[in-house]
Amino acid sequence: MTNVVSAGPNFLHCCTLNGRGGADPVDSQSIPAQTSGQGTLWVHLDVNDEASQAWLNNESGLESVIVDVLLADETRPRSLSTDRGLLVVLRGVNSNPGADPEDMVSIRVWIEKNRIISTRRRRLLSIIDIQETLKEGIGPKSSSGFLSSLVTRLADRVGEFIDDIEERVGEAEVMMATQDQTQFRQMVSTLRHQIASVRRFLAPQRDALDRLYRQPGDWLMEVDIRDLRDEADRITRYLEDLDLARERTMVLREEFLGQLAQEQNSRMYVLSVVAAIFLPLTFVTGLLGMNVGGLPGVESPWGFAGSIVIMVLAGLGLAVFFRSKKWL
Repeated sequence: MTNVVSAGPNFLHCCTLNGRGGADPVDSQSIPAQTSGQGTLWVHLDVNDEASQAWLNNESGLESVIVDVLLADETRPRSLSTDRGLLVVLRGVNSNPGADPEDMVSIRVWIEKNRIISTRRRRLLSIIDIQETLKEGIGPKSSSGFLSSLVTRLADRVGEFIDDIEERVGEAEVMMATQDQTQFRQMVSTLRHQIASVRRFLAPQRDALDRLYRQPGDWLMEVDIRDLRDEADRITRYLEDLDLARERTMVLREEFLGQLAQEQNSRMYVLSVVAAIFLPLTFVTGLLGMNVGGLPGVESPWGFAGSIVIMVLAGLGLAVFFRSKKWL
């Protein structure tokens, strides 16, 4: 088995699928001849490279509309079937070390019966997985098999991401009552942001796959069409799981806000009861503290003690009243 190798600075991968699960390397100078020869040519480019952009524009033989999509800075998942081939734009979870998973990476693929041209701006591990399977001789055998394998691997990583999201939502539900409020709010906010970011691309990707297997090219094999249909159904299920996770985070947020409101109401209630108990005491002290003549008890040595007794009895009376009303 011959390893898939890079064919120069313009090409990340350049090989011919041999139809047995492996691939043979192709020199970049031989690409024009390979497009009409035996086997399926696969060219993978980094479109950040100006030489790759020039090759697509001048030597690939593709229509300018197709080239524009392959070179676009930002792309939305979609699929387009033409008489010549298929244009597929997909997004995959960013599994690169140190990257945010919700920052989904775009992969653009033009597929003909005997040629595959894929482009990217950032590394996508699903493409690397396909390259490794070709090295091992268990990779795709045709262009339709390549598309099916790519969609499957993208969906696998989306599934891993959603499993992680669901696990973290479950942890948040358990930790809501015991975790620091600020940390809990940050956790729920991060979860909602990640769910929204992935769902933004996953919904159109589901639609793109749905159109793809409903209007396939004539060269797509039945088994690969069936696989594409299954993957479209799997993406639909993942979307439903994301919607459920989003609803759970919304419920968590509402419960958390309700818990905060209840705690605040309890504190305000206690303060209100205390203020009500001290209200008559404040009235008595204010009344007796007036600077006017004729106040009772001013000349009596028992005046202060009598005032204290009156205030204590008033406070105890209100406390007993609140207790009988179950307000305290």
